[in-house]
Amino acid sequence: MKDRDAGAGAPEGGMSERISASPEPGSRATGREGQSHAGVRWDSHASAPPGAKGRKRRKRRRGRKVFAPTDGVVPRPATTEAPQGTGQSSVAANPQPARPANPASQEQRSRSAWNGELPVFAALDLGTNNCRLLVAVPGRHGQFRVIDAFSRIVRLGEGLSASGRLGDAAMNRAIEALKVCADKLRLRKVAGARLIATEACRSAANGAEFLERVEREAGLKLEIIDRETEARLAVSGCGSLIERETKGVVLFDIGGGSSEIALIDLSNRRSQRLANHIVSWTSLPVGVVSLAERFGGRTVTRESFAAMVDDVAGRLAAFEGRHRLSHLVAGPHFHLLGTSGTVTTLAGVHLDLERYDRRRVDGLWMGRENVDRMVQKLLGWDFQQRVANPCIGADRADLVLAGCAILEAIRAVWPSERLRVADRGLREGILSELMADDRAARGSWRTEGRQ
Repeated sequence: MKDRDAGAGAPEGGMSERISASPEPGSRATGREGQSHAGVRWDSHASAPPGAKGRKRRKRRRGRKVFAPTDGVVPRPATTEAPQGTGQSSVAANPQPARPANPASQEQRSRSAWNGELPVFAALDLGTNNCRLLVAVPGRHGQFRVIDAFSRIVRLGEGLSASGRLGDAAMNRAIEALKVCADKLRLRKVAGARLIATEACRSAANGAEFLERVEREAGLKLEIIDRETEARLAVSGCGSLIERETKGVVLFDIGGGSSEIALIDLSNRRSQRLANHIVSWTSLPVGVVSLAERFGGRTVTRESFAAMVDDVAGRLAAFEGRHRLSHLVAGPHFHLLGTSGTVTTLAGVHLDLERYDRRRVDGLWMGRENVDRMVQKLLGWDFQQRVANPCIGADRADLVLAGCAILEAIRAVWPSERLRVADRGLREGILSELMADDRAARGSWRTEGRQ
């Protein structure tokens, strides 16, 4: 879920979300109020059962705070360095490069960042279309709770396929969004963070130059990850949506500039890390932004749509590992799992939502006939009809059919009776891995916090 490029844009920020952060075999819905069928729980005082408020207040009086302290807030103009974590990316407190960290002091900062509180972790994903941030604290084993989030469409890859470079207007939009993310990170003592950039920065001739500008102006140091890492993180972020009886899955992430596909074989003994079961993967250098720019996104005829499908199909035909799940595809325990905005859009339209609702979309199962019907429905709408749909809107109306074309090419190679929809992906995968590594190093957060 690197970008919700073609999907619905539910505003993020300030909400508290409990989400499974690692591949828990057999994770299922509870059907309780406030919790979705995908294992995602939205903490809400309004929907809390009687007595829940009292229990939370009693815990606070005993000092068992849930949220990280914010007494280390550093205003943007400040010249001191913000607390840095043990992640692979750093957050500077000002637009100047961060000083090299001493390993010992880095560990002290990491431990003092929570000082008996639950540690705070952050994941930022700058994609071809979106800039997205999640800040979370660990929950029960394999889960975490989101304490802050941000998402903004920046279209960083606008015009990239034609020029090979990031445009000035696109870079300015991205930097403004990243400044908001930097401000949010400064409000918290982050124990671990990873801030990544994907296809737009990876393929642009001036991608590295742009990230240097980001560090100067926003105070964030981003890393450009390779395609294999991107595919692995997408898998890590969706593990809890794969049920115990599942034997094979094709997970795909349709992004703005690239599309990652991972073939997962679970027919043998399952390990805790779903990424360990990837038997083949590919990254297609095509996404909703690049495909729409080449074939047109506003006015899409059935002929131009078929041409987009053929383009992607040709790329998939060159993927040598595409048959690695052939022994499972025809069986009842195989399905597709889509983490992209394309499938969340289809789900929102399928549910006829008046407003995009992540709780209803994330984890939704769609049958083959339902997917067929939704693709045809969108293909029958003109641009203004797509704009008018609350699960698409003006920002994605010119991208959604390109995403559907990529989806159709994927379904042709791996036909399945079922598609599971995931409104999660790279950021959740990052948080999952950061927390797993930190927990392994610390032992138990709660045990250490009592010492």
